[in-house]
Amino acid sequence: MPAQELPRSTFFMFERNVGKKVRAIIDSTYGFEGILEAVTQEPAGIWLSEVEAIVLRTTLAQPIPQIASREETGDMYLPLNAIQRVEILQQTQNRSR
Repeated sequence: MPAQELPRSTFFMFERNVGKKVRAIIDSTYGFEGILEAVTQEPAGIWLSEVEAIVLRTTLAQPIPQIASREETGDMYLPLNAIQRVEILQQTQNRSR
């Protein structure tokens, strides 16, 4: 089965947010937080630095996922087809390029 082509607007959104802190949710209980460093189109993915792996928990009383634990993992690449949701958390200082 051929790979599905992602819309160019997806890459533009990521490129606009390079340098910002993001949360990438992999599944309903696991994800990563870090600074978005780069976006690649082939293969489609994002590079994060200063990454923390996060575990999300929900309960009947609190159905919105809350971060239960964090663990530093370093830099990493995440393929876009593995990510369910990306949240932009905050703006960091601009770096000179």
